[in-house]
Amino acid sequence: MEGDASSTATSSSSSTSMEPQMMTTHSQHFFGGPSRPDALSVTIIQVMREDYGMFTWPSSVVLAEYVWQQRAHFSGRTVIELGAGTALPGLVAAKVGADVILTDSSNRPEILDNMRQTCDLNKVNCKIMGLTWGEWDAGFCSLNPQIVLGADVLYDSSDFEDLFASVTFLLRSTPGSIFITAYHNRSGHHLVEYLMVKWGLKCVKLLDAFSFMPASKASTLQGNFELIEVKLDSDLVKGHSQKPIKM
Repeated sequence: MEGDASSTATSSSSSTSMEPQMMTTHSQHFFGGPSRPDALSVTIIQVMREDYGMFTWPSSVVLAEYVWQQRAHFSGRTVIELGAGTALPGLVAAKVGADVILTDSSNRPEILDNMRQTCDLNKVNCKIMGLTWGEWDAGFCSLNPQIVLGADVLYDSSDFEDLFASVTFLLRSTPGSIFITAYHNRSGHHLVEYLMVKWGLKCVKLLDAFSFMPASKASTLQGNFELIEVKLDSDLVKGHSQKPIKM
């Protein structure tokens, strides 16, 4: 863990609405202390309502911080973020040198649009792609990510089966690849454990978010947030996988 005193600030000013009567704001997220030469910031465009894909949830801040702290493992890698929404983790990955694909539901073009605007604002070149979990098309089948990211994708249990089907396909496409997700630990995660076994997946690392978040960011979290790294069980057995990322 790095002794980072960075924080997240939200602008109080609003910009042009994306839809009638919807206020948008810019929130700025900092990584690394102000005196560090490698410090960076990411500006997010978000809609001020609790819409799944247009608001930066705490799990995204947790996962983005982890990406920053593990930036040496992301630089030069192909990374895909599932259910990216405002895409904070993926944007941090792009800023530390990863080749990033940001995805969200094909049925939510306004979210994909917002991602494009946010990428332009941050001067990063990410591929934006509509991807609905459990649906297979040529674009999805051609993906070969080395790292799969997902922030708070373990939210709606009705989506879990499709999510794990998609994650498993992506991990199988690239031996040694890894799925990293941060989530608010709610009840009902026995279903997650069951589906991981069903799809031949294994957790190789489990972290409490408070164990690596800077104090200034940890103080904003309410509840129990965890981060896990997941690999194919077969990769671990055959020795294809790399060692789990260490803090």
